[in-house]
Amino acid sequence: MPDELASRLRGSGYRLTPQRQLVLAAVEALGHATPDEVRDHLEGAVNTSTVYRNLEVLEELGLVRHTHLSDRAPTYHSAREAEHFHLVCRQCQRVTSVEPAQAGPFLEQMRAAHGFVTDVGHLAIFGRCVDCSAAVEAAPHEHGHPHTHPTRPDPTPEP
Repeated sequence: MPDELASRLRGSGYRLTPQRQLVLAAVEALGHATPDEVRDHLEGAVNTSTVYRNLEVLEELGLVRHTHLSDRAPTYHSAREAEHFHLVCRQCQRVTSVEPAQAGPFLEQMRAAHGFVTDVGHLAIFGRCVDCSAAVEAAPHEHGHPHTHPTRPDPTPEP
């Protein structure tokens, strides 16, 4: 990878610096990481502003991608990973990577209805994971019984 990185950097007018190599290696090691997590992983070898600048350069070169998995800083991951989108649990913050094919019908509908081609690598869907959903359903309601929802009739009118 250092040769490929050096070649891509030179081709775009940048130099291969030890800091760029460290930042890219940290992103690849961490999987999904904010700039602060990258900095912490590097244990002081690179300061925060250098991490941000290098992440911007690496993204410009197509070596990393970012998405927003919280209201904090963007989260970066290696572009070498297969393209995916993210499911983010609002309760436990678990992030699940999902293949784009699983969103196929939704993506096709966006294209058909709006002519919109979706960048799924930047997509994050927020909700509640299966474990947190189960915990909420099993938790006693304020009246002492488990929380349940009544079944609703099908809103489709009968012929």
